Amino acid sequence: MKGVLLVNLGSPDSPNPPDVKKYLDQFLMDERVIDLPKPLRTLLVKGIILNTRPKKSAKAYQKIWWEEGSPLIVLSEKLQEKISKQVSVPVSLAMRYGNPSIFKGLQELQDKGVTEVLLVPLYPQYAMATTETILVLAEELRKQHFPEMEFTALPPFYNHPDYIRVLSQSIQESLQGKEWEHLLFSYHGVPKRHIRKSDVTRSHCKMDGKCCQSEPSPAHTYCYSHQCYETTRLVAEYLELKEGTYSTSFQSRLGLDPWLQPYTDKTIDNFAKTGTKRMAVVTPAFVSDCLETLEEIGMEAAEDFEENGGEHLEVIPCINDRPDWVKVMSRWIDEWALSTPKVNG
Repeated sequence: MKGVLLVNLGSPDSPNPPDVKKYLDQFLMDERVIDLPKPLRTLLVKGIILNTRPKKSAKAYQKIWWEEGSPLIVLSEKLQEKISKQVSVPVSLAMRYGNPSIFKGLQELQDKGVTEVLLVPLYPQYAMATTETILVLAEELRKQHFPEMEFTALPPFYNHPDYIRVLSQSIQESLQGKEWEHLLFSYHGVPKRHIRKSDVTRSHCKMDGKCCQSEPSPAHTYCYSHQCYETTRLVAEYLELKEGTYSTSFQSRLGLDPWLQPYTDKTIDNFAKTGTKRMAVVTPAFVSDCLETLEEIGMEAAEDFEENGGEHLEVIPCINDRPDWVKVMSRWIDEWALSTPKVNG
């Protein structure tokens, strides 16, 4: 019997500092998030970050927390519920960090008699700290607790025509009838070394601003930077955006190491300072609205934009549980469940 496990990033159980600290501990101690040797990672996370960051992060979570709970969890649950009503196989939900865990999600599927699982990382683009860490942990759990299960992973869908159409239409609907001068595609940032580590060719990635837009390469299969720029290009093409009216940036950097640039906060500030009055931001690295979209962009960036001379920053919601997105995901799942064992990305 076949079944599906949708997997998103995760969230603290509450916006209170103890729960936020527990969540950050699990998240930041992941070797694919902070890829330092364990002794150094432990010193950095447990010795420094967890003694300062939880209170600050808790205040941010408190700003965006819904009555029903964490926005990311609530929206992911709505997506799961709607997909479950449209597909022919069981669908469970899990988070890479926090609750519900991947172990719990797999256990739910096993209890329903599922032996073939389609793992669906809810990230359009591939990255060490997102898709890869989900697949690695799921495989570890399979070997330890669910040896009778077989896994298939949904490939990154950053360039899938269905995803591009849904994302583009969500942008179009959000901006319909509104004035805007520039559309910024803001993706979650990662350290530059993650991009080099993901280069399976060990020779393609030069981080020179050119190789991401070069001819197709096996390296692009795992290159987060390339996939972000490709999503931007395809959406711009779909929406027939004029050159110079849109750009790409990266948000949420941590620490002092060089991360993918340009940085979103500096980009938004610069647009405001140089005369842009009305700007829009879309966050295509996220399927579900979360702390990074609701607070970092929707509150902090919007406030900074206006403080630096801008008039209005239009924040475009993630695709969340849009009917057209539910329909697309449901069709991908049924194609896997009813025909071939692998979903083409």
